[in-house]
Amino acid sequence: MRLLAALLLGFLPLALAAPEEAAREAVSRWLRGELSPKLEDLLKAPPEEASRLLERFALFPPPPEGLAVNLESPRVEESRVSFPAALGEEVGEVVVVLEGERVARVYFRPQGLGVPPYLLTPGAGLGFLLFSLFWTLLLLRPSPFRAWLLEAFSLVRAQRGLYFLTNLLLYGLFALGALLAYAVPELARAVQVLFGGALEALGLKEAVDRGVLVLAGVIFYWNFSQGLFLTGLFPALLLGLPVLLLNALRYLAFGFALSPALLGSAFLFHLPTLLLELQAYILVTFGGLVLLARVAGGKGYREGLRGLLLAFYLGALFLLAAAWYEAWEVVFLL
Repeated sequence: MRLLAALLLGFLPLALAAPEEAAREAVSRWLRGELSPKLEDLLKAPPEEASRLLERFALFPPPPEGLAVNLESPRVEESRVSFPAALGEEVGEVVVVLEGERVARVYFRPQGLGVPPYLLTPGAGLGFLLFSLFWTLLLLRPSPFRAWLLEAFSLVRAQRGLYFLTNLLLYGLFALGALLAYAVPELARAVQVLFGGALEALGLKEAVDRGVLVLAGVIFYWNFSQGLFLTGLFPALLLGLPVLLLNALRYLAFGFALSPALLGSAFLFHLPTLLLELQAYILVTFGGLVLLARVAGGKGYREGLRGLLLAFYLGALFLLAAAWYEAWEVVFLL
């Protein structure tokens, strides 16, 4: 019995060191350019080969020139091994994602990119639950929040023609992208991996392991801050057209990467998420076009801005509902 215990203790450091050694070797090869395809090869390759290279490009994006990595201080967290890194004065980490003994992904993540660490704590998840319940309560009782909601619905009814056309255009582009994926599934799958790599680098996938409350809060934070605010409200302030063009490209790409051709039966589970989230971005696009119409009609920028902000507010409510459903979907259905 003592001999067995001694053998186990002897092999334990080797077992624990194995992920670190595999990750260290992967980073060394990545820095030497052995894992990442060259951009010129990707551009010159025939369609089938280009799809494969694009997928590998997404999994192993080329290291930035001048990146310095400290391979002697790894941090192991389940299937991820991180090494401190610096790019000039910008610090960050190189992350290696392992699937068993296989290296699945290597990328550099600058410090400050992605989800703030405090949002991945249980307290943040509980706080988001209380925030959601409080906002819902304010909508059910007489309050400014309920008044803004009713005014937003009145705006949609008053501008139902413009609202219908915005929905038709953007949902239509999503459907077009989904149909195109059937023609070139390999390329669509590579684009899907590219999107997944971006989410991995931003740290969104780390929230999946933290439970429904944390995941819902992280989803809402990211979709609201990056989708609805920075790439929605800001370009909409420029008389609507920039946000319309941006979301037209976004919906075509989303349809291509999230097509039933790739998701199969899981598409049905994910469909409510898509309808809710895409509707939020449609609303802010609609608000930008209301701003354009009112300025063009001589009603002034201020009057149009109120319409944009009401649509933005309604879009935020759609994102709130989408965050809770998507978190439940990811944790329990997918």
